[in-house]
Amino acid sequence: MTEGFRLIYLKSSEIQGSKSNSIACERSEQMPKENSSSTSIPSSEIFWSEVFLNQIKKDLKHPDSKVRILAIRSLEKLIPSIPVPLLQEMVSDPDAEVRAQAISSLTKFRSPAIIPFLKKCLKDEDPRVRMTALRGIFYQSEKMDLNILLQLLSDESPWIRRKVATLLGWSPIEGQLPLLMELSKDREPMVRKAALFSLLTLYPEESEGRWVEAMSDLDPDLRKWVRDQLEKEIERRLKRKISSLQKQG
Repeated sequence: MTEGFRLIYLKSSEIQGSKSNSIACERSEQMPKENSSSTSIPSSEIFWSEVFLNQIKKDLKHPDSKVRILAIRSLEKLIPSIPVPLLQEMVSDPDAEVRAQAISSLTKFRSPAIIPFLKKCLKDEDPRVRMTALRGIFYQSEKMDLNILLQLLSDESPWIRRKVATLLGWSPIEGQLPLLMELSKDREPMVRKAALFSLLTLYPEESEGRWVEAMSDLDPDLRKWVRDQLEKEIERRLKRKISSLQKQG
């Protein structure tokens, strides 16, 4: 019975639409039962939403992590006041994949109040969770927080350090040039590559010396990539110079 209902409630939002479920859940949580008859929401729909939410809460405690993940995803279809506290609890789940999914679902509810919580998740022991939290922070924020990237500059995961190098290339902010220079000398080639690309994007002249050094990088694939990028940059500069001379003439 329970397994069959789980399949039904996971499909229900696709049939009814997230809007009707959200309204129904909100009414069932906030309205006293004696006033339910005066609302425009049918009693059958209110009952359905209560059963829907109760089943989700049960599945959040299910021993199978896959079931917990499905329950977390279903919370995305509800109004923020209901799923956000539940998702915050699931970030403490013993399974890293479940924690990552909880953070991913949490960030879909755009709210400044979520950011401090996501910052705490940057200290999670699993790199997948830290990466998801990092993405969530910059999805929520309007501008980059250099302090957050500083604490991840020496993260043990090269994937996170590469993400930091990429994020630093989004837009120029004070203090990012030396950070990119440091990352361009990272022990992992993919991190160095991301940092060099950000340097070329934002600081092509200031990083010329570093790019010349990178032509002798220990990684052969990176050396080839650096040469190709430098050739393209030279061509771009020549085109700009020719265009400028033509305008002057």
